[in-house]
Amino acid sequence: MADKDSVEKYLENNPQVAKEYFDKKLRAEALTAAFSGTLDIKDTASFKDVNSVQEAAIIFELVQELHKQACMEKSLHKVLQRVTLLLQADRASYYVCRSRNGIPELSTSLFDVTPTSKYEANLVNPQSEIVIPTDMGIVGHTATSKKPQNVPDISKNSKFCDFVDKQTGYKTKCMLTFPIMADKDCLGVMMALNKIGADAFTPEDEKLFHKYMTFAQVIALQYYTAYMFNVESRRSQVLLWSASKVFEELTDIERQFHKALYTVRTYLQCERYSVGLLDMTKEKEFYDEWPVKLGDVEPYKGPKTPDGREINFYKIIDYLLEAKEEIKVIPGPPADHWALVSGLPTYVAENGFICNMMNVAADDYFTFQKEAVDETGFVIKNVLSLPIVNKKEEIVGVATFYNRKDGKPFDEHDEQITEALTQFLGWSVLNCDTYDRLNRMEWRKDIAQEMLMYQTQCTTDEMQSILNTKEKFDADPEDCDQKEMYKLLRANCPPADNVDGENLYSFGFSDFPVSEFGLIKAGIRIFFELGVVEKFKVPAETLTRWMYTVRKGYRSITYHNWRHGFNVGHTMFCLLQTGRLRKYYSDLDAFAMVAAAFCHDIDHRGTNNLYQTKSASPLAKLHGSSIMERHHLEYSKTLMGEENLNIFCNLQKRQFETVQHLFDVCIIATDLALYFKKRTMFQNIVNATEPMAEEKEAIAYISNNPIRKEIIMAMMMTGCDLSAITKPWEVQSKVALMVAAEFWEQGDLERTVLDQQPIPMMDRNCAEQLPKMQCGFIDFVCSFVYKEFSRFHKEIQPMFDGLNNNRAHWNELAEVYNAKMKAIEDEKKKLEEEEAKKGRESFFFFFFFF
Repeated sequence: MADKDSVEKYLENNPQVAKEYFDKKLRAEALTAAFSGTLDIKDTASFKDVNSVQEAAIIFELVQELHKQACMEKSLHKVLQRVTLLLQADRASYYVCRSRNGIPELSTSLFDVTPTSKYEANLVNPQSEIVIPTDMGIVGHTATSKKPQNVPDISKNSKFCDFVDKQTGYKTKCMLTFPIMADKDCLGVMMALNKIGADAFTPEDEKLFHKYMTFAQVIALQYYTAYMFNVESRRSQVLLWSASKVFEELTDIERQFHKALYTVRTYLQCERYSVGLLDMTKEKEFYDEWPVKLGDVEPYKGPKTPDGREINFYKIIDYLLEAKEEIKVIPGPPADHWALVSGLPTYVAENGFICNMMNVAADDYFTFQKEAVDETGFVIKNVLSLPIVNKKEEIVGVATFYNRKDGKPFDEHDEQITEALTQFLGWSVLNCDTYDRLNRMEWRKDIAQEMLMYQTQCTTDEMQSILNTKEKFDADPEDCDQKEMYKLLRANCPPADNVDGENLYSFGFSDFPVSEFGLIKAGIRIFFELGVVEKFKVPAETLTRWMYTVRKGYRSITYHNWRHGFNVGHTMFCLLQTGRLRKYYSDLDAFAMVAAAFCHDIDHRGTNNLYQTKSASPLAKLHGSSIMERHHLEYSKTLMGEENLNIFCNLQKRQFETVQHLFDVCIIATDLALYFKKRTMFQNIVNATEPMAEEKEAIAYISNNPIRKEIIMAMMMTGCDLSAITKPWEVQSKVALMVAAEFWEQGDLERTVLDQQPIPMMDRNCAEQLPKMQCGFIDFVCSFVYKEFSRFHKEIQPMFDGLNNNRAHWNELAEVYNAKMKAIEDEKKKLEEEEAKKGRESFFFFFFFF
């Protein structure tokens, strides 16, 4: 009888006999039974146990995997199991090729797969992935070269890296690798390690490995196709819906962002996301910079955006989607808000980078919370943060996405989808900006129309009433010699020491004896007294037109009219000349300061900033803060823009820019809301100069520091604006009634137009409290100004004395009012006691009678 070896040798030498035998003996039922049965390998260490029928069963099993809708990792796990079996490899792994932050990398997806290992044990948790760059190791070389590798001895291969071995404690000796491709893109790398019973994998093993990788290739390609379809579908939906919502909302960037981001939440596939909106203010107001420039406040040293803005998230919108959907809007979020505390949004806003981070709890650079961030138990695992950039390449906000829903880290496709969304949102800011600009143009037009309807420039006849060149020279001003016109203008203006009996150099000057027309001439005289008209070559015709136009720019209202405007300009002149403050300023400074003082309340409407805001006037919509002051400033600059009204027309460019800045400082400074910001800084200057024995030392201390000059200038404007409170009692008492009358008129508007109860100061029903309110105003606001100025310069003492004298008069009237109120209260109390007594007597009578 032939033994087994002789039979095998005979069949090998006579293949035709073997074929006929199998065709005859091996029926279809046997093949069906073989393929339908469970593959049972008794000894995985012996390849001889896997015959051709069983290998066919393996192939059939893998073909069946191609038709399943299971996840890719599960199907690939089965492929790796069968490959390790067939190759007699110790283990196998699958590395996914992906990209984060624009850098390609490989991460473990299935690790240490053996013929008998469980899928759950081999599937790598995203939080414990081993990640390696594609330029490291043989696996990385396979991904970049896109060619399979057979390394018989890793110790002799220069590309081998023992990083993974060190992480796992495993010793790699030889390996087979194969890139899983989708066209020209590498999706991942399959790897088989350490041939059992041999030192290396043979060429036959390599061919077998490549053959079975075809199944892996098809499985991965199926998944990749489905995944990319999903990606492109999500991307198109995100752009479509965000575009739809963006164009629905044009009025406000916050609402625009919110509508778009909320609508596309389904397609972002993350557990929650947060959007931080950045303050777009680039420059601080000049009065906010004074404390910094004086060294009283430390300058901002925190992070800034690439265009130089301080990073300040003025609002955070949180979209919590992990359980019950919830949206939280947090204006002025605290620094320890869960979305900001890590510092990642600030970093993105500072650098403009896209940051895609996995396993953030292990990160050392950012301080992510390792425990739950709120009461919902939400734990941050993976983060994708992107800047929202507008068309001007300014970062307007930061969008941060947390925890992909499938537990995996965000990949390059998530980056592309979210980047497309944030770019679209950033570009759509242009819609809001355009809408805002159109609104501003509309508001400016309304204001301009209102100004033009009410105001007109100085006419030729009005100018001739002061600069009468036709009468004197029988010629128009443009045909006259400038020096002759200066002489004529001087002659037609009253002398400084006798303006209808009043002296322009006196703090107690009263405008009541002077007509409004006379005040125009007095204003022109002030400029001649300053010595700036001829020095700066101000055309006589232009000066006259400007002064007359400024007078016409003031409305005929109860208090904030031309008389008040002139008084403020006059007081500025007095502070400079009589108060001897001019020594700190140049002639150009003095020229600009007096001109700004004349214009400081031009086109005042008789209502304050608060009323403008409450009534939602075009001015309030145009100017966010210091509403009326900014309007007066713009009106003043409008006059400068007219060639025949620009008294600064012959200045050099730098001089003209200086004048415009001084107008900013002087006119904005008249907003009493800013008074309390500057008073301490002014007091510090007074304290510093008071002990200085030498006048030159004080002059140098102030004149050489432009910030100190501006602070004093701003306080001078406040002193000028309030100067009526320092006038002689006969003048001040009348002016106070005029101020009160205008306040009452505003109170009437608040009551009738706004349907609001005015405060006592604006309520004519509280008129008897005027003396008491005047005392309070003097004590709370005025006293500091003139006390400090009298300390600063003794020449200004008359203003402080006048204030104290008026305070005494108002206090007397207040005491009379208090006595009257006390008498009324006593009488009321007496009547109540009598009524109570009668009630008790009636009760006793009733009780006794019955």
